[in-house]
Amino acid sequence: MINDKVLAIILGGGQGSRLYPLTQDRSKPAVPIAGKYRLVDIPISNCINADIKRIYVLTQFNSASLNRHIKNTYHFSFFSSAFVDVLAAEQTPNNKTWFQGTADAVRQSIHHFLRHDFEYILILSGDQLYQMDYDKMIDAHEKNGAEISIATIPVNAKDATSFGIMKADDNNVVTSFIEKPDASLLPDWTSEVSDVMKSEGRNYLASMGIYIFNRDLLVDLMKNPDTNDFGKEIIPQSIDKHKTLSYQYEGYWTDIGNIDSFFEANIGLTDNIPKFDLYDKKKRIFTRARMLPTTKVAGTMLEKAVVAEGCIISAAKIEKSVIGVRSRIGAESTVINTYMMGCDFYETLEEIDREKIEILLGIGERCFIKNAIIDKNCRIGDDVRINGGKHLEDKETDMYVIKDGIVVIKKGAVIPKGYVI
Repeated sequence: MINDKVLAIILGGGQGSRLYPLTQDRSKPAVPIAGKYRLVDIPISNCINADIKRIYVLTQFNSASLNRHIKNTYHFSFFSSAFVDVLAAEQTPNNKTWFQGTADAVRQSIHHFLRHDFEYILILSGDQLYQMDYDKMIDAHEKNGAEISIATIPVNAKDATSFGIMKADDNNVVTSFIEKPDASLLPDWTSEVSDVMKSEGRNYLASMGIYIFNRDLLVDLMKNPDTNDFGKEIIPQSIDKHKTLSYQYEGYWTDIGNIDSFFEANIGLTDNIPKFDLYDKKKRIFTRARMLPTTKVAGTMLEKAVVAEGCIISAAKIEKSVIGVRSRIGAESTVINTYMMGCDFYETLEEIDREKIEILLGIGERCFIKNAIIDKNCRIGDDVRINGGKHLEDKETDMYVIKDGIVVIKKGAVIPKGYVI
């Protein structure tokens, strides 16, 4: 079944500089998460679970791997109108610039959207981790006769200064909006929230960057070339003129904007009961079917570890870590508080012998690795010691970057035997 009233647009984000070096060779939505998925799989899966199966992903930086992932993953019936298409920024006779913001991205691409019949356009971010029933938000939008709906999440005073904060009346209609308010202004910006949220001190409604617009209104708003961003311009300018609804969401949601939040979101998956539930059969997360063999483990103590398929593990210990597809970890190695993204391919014994490969894909023997992100296709030699933490200063080399105490090994990097970070 397809919800033919709704067209979904996923915004791929800008250059993703705060997620560098993970975005050095790929766009933000293509960054691997949870050992086997990509960030873009989250909003796409949320859409599919709500029977929204006409989806555009807008991007402009490093979009080759994102294109490849979507092409290899999301196949619908030939007899269906369902699709997931990537729209990269393109120069046209009428427009010769890059996307200047979220609204400008939609404006430049709107001629593609208008080829379809739909009543509502659902606008999503490509770099958030959450499981949400979009159909409930759409029902609330329809039932209340809204022209715009904004998904909001209650936050505490400490977090409120980092978000666009809304004030809503008893009918959840947004009455005012402020972007990243100063702490001194917050007493005037509380809204009615559930008792559970009140008990946690979460009294402020933060925009999640998830919007529903009525088709005709969006077309009208896009006629103004001076508005480039939804959060900073379109929403604040619209709430007095168009009925704007706040749709409160109280589940797990995190905005993966920097290395620290990305690291915490992935390591959080190792908790006994993780806040982001990959095991919910009603809210499944879809990704590419790789047909990999099972993971093989020999002599390893596993403690709160998430291990994807196709791995060959002989480590001494893996603790509070996420191990991605096709990972190899050598004997007597210890991996703690680490996200290892894995590999795109296996090395055969013939290749290793023919090309005289000294440092194999994955982690070698007798290594100690803690507080790290190891990007795809890395080679870490024997006896390497990586001990991330707040004692390390921010730094960049050809092989790695240190941000907020987290050591990020760059994609395809080779770390020599005995190297110490």
